[in-house]
Amino acid sequence: MEELVIRDADVVDGSGADAYRADVVVDGGRVTSIVKEAAAAGCQRPTARRELDAEGLVLSPGFVDMHAHSDLALLRDPDHSAKAAQGVTLEVIGQDGLSYAPVDDRTLGEVRRAIAGWNGPGDDIDFDWRTVGEYLDRLDRGIAVNAAYLIPQGTVRALAVGWEDREATPAELGRMRRLVAEGMEQGAVGMSSGLTYTPGMYAPDAELTELCRVVASYGGYYCPHHRSYGAGALRAYEEMVALTREAGCSLHLAHATMNFGVNKGRAPELLALLDEALAAGSDISLDTYPYTPGCTTLAAVLPSWASEGGPEKTLGRLADEDTAERIRHHLEVTGSDGCHGVPVEWDTIEISGVGDPALADFVGRTIRESADRRREAPWATARGLLLADRLAPTILQHVGHEENVRAIMRHRVHTGGSDGILQGAKPHPRAYGTFPHYLGHYVRELGVLSLEECVAHLTSRPAARLRLPDRGLVREGYKADLVLFDPATVAAGSTFAEPRTLPTGIPHVLVDGRFVIEDGRRTDVLAGRAVRRIPPA
Repeated sequence: MEELVIRDADVVDGSGADAYRADVVVDGGRVTSIVKEAAAAGCQRPTARRELDAEGLVLSPGFVDMHAHSDLALLRDPDHSAKAAQGVTLEVIGQDGLSYAPVDDRTLGEVRRAIAGWNGPGDDIDFDWRTVGEYLDRLDRGIAVNAAYLIPQGTVRALAVGWEDREATPAELGRMRRLVAEGMEQGAVGMSSGLTYTPGMYAPDAELTELCRVVASYGGYYCPHHRSYGAGALRAYEEMVALTREAGCSLHLAHATMNFGVNKGRAPELLALLDEALAAGSDISLDTYPYTPGCTTLAAVLPSWASEGGPEKTLGRLADEDTAERIRHHLEVTGSDGCHGVPVEWDTIEISGVGDPALADFVGRTIRESADRRREAPWATARGLLLADRLAPTILQHVGHEENVRAIMRHRVHTGGSDGILQGAKPHPRAYGTFPHYLGHYVRELGVLSLEECVAHLTSRPAARLRLPDRGLVREGYKADLVLFDPATVAAGSTFAEPRTLPTGIPHVLVDGRFVIEDGRRTDVLAGRAVRRIPPA
């Protein structure tokens, strides 16, 4: 007898087609049978060892978080309700060009310091891997949800070139090509870049093109955090489209937003650019989160020259009075490339987390608010915090525009990505709320997308980008990564005031046919594994 029948569910199957009523049978980690309108037709209904009454609930494929920062959280936190409770059954990690494989002993320490604000320092992690394959093997020991991995171009550059702002030698470029090829052979689905983060930002287009050629030869995709989301945003998007066209590589634009005052109302220009490229034959997709503020580290807004050489060199420059004054001028007057070419507005930068608990009083306040309380200039506050916390502070940047968010999420190549940083006392609520916020706020309350459209954006579209032939749809023979939610009540519980509150209206989530969320509570099941690249036929 089969393991489970989900009875009388309203199936939104991920294809974009209308919902239908069905009994869905699960066995051996896969959907084995779908019987439509069984009760109405009066036919014999499927049976199983367990029956789940899904009356009033929507059954859909599990959601795919196309931009996640759970690289260490998946290992540190077996519960991982931040994602599991949202209905996420697959995360794509290794984002923004910086992660923990491939590394050697030197670069592992450097990367750990550089992205401690994203993932914590990692003191509680046994870093018993160095290659991409070894990291994926570590995930295979059991995690809360599935994970796919992007080779981080910045980490590759740190390994082959270092953290200096210079062109790679032919030998160094050859080594980077080999590292990318090895990572793809070991199961990565593509390559990411963080082109406003060191050292990835030091790579010229010609270098990125050569690495993308390698990615394309394995059927993978390139996922850049490109060079500007502010003053040069459209030019930066054009650069990525042209680069991947030359390389013959698929392109997925990470957190494809149009932010800062210079881009208010300009989403249609971005979408026109993408439509033209798509019509010309480019293979492009994108992800967004359904919120206006962004989230990164405070150190990320510094000019690129101030971060050259790695974290210790950055701290040294901040400690030097003359150099710190140059940094201030770039930030406040000319517009730092780290702040996307826009002069910094300290009242838009809110501290969301710190590494040192003694600095907790900064959390939840903007730099300007803390500066006013301390009766000093905002740069003095920001500089002092960076030095005291050794570059660890994370921030929310309140620089987005609602009309841009809505326009971009409607596009036919859009997918969902949380870009959720799980560190800090007050992380961005998107880490805990992205997917129910799409379903509750933008579908039910605003009608920006229909339910069927939205589910397709969150399931089958990302599965197609990842080239996963048996995920992203409710189909017979497909993986039983499934979510059951109440369309009348599903909502993000997380807010900017209480960002770690879990969502409502998602009572059941299955990974590989096993309940990781049951009756709204996390089970002890660790059914997630690494999802490796499927070689092209």
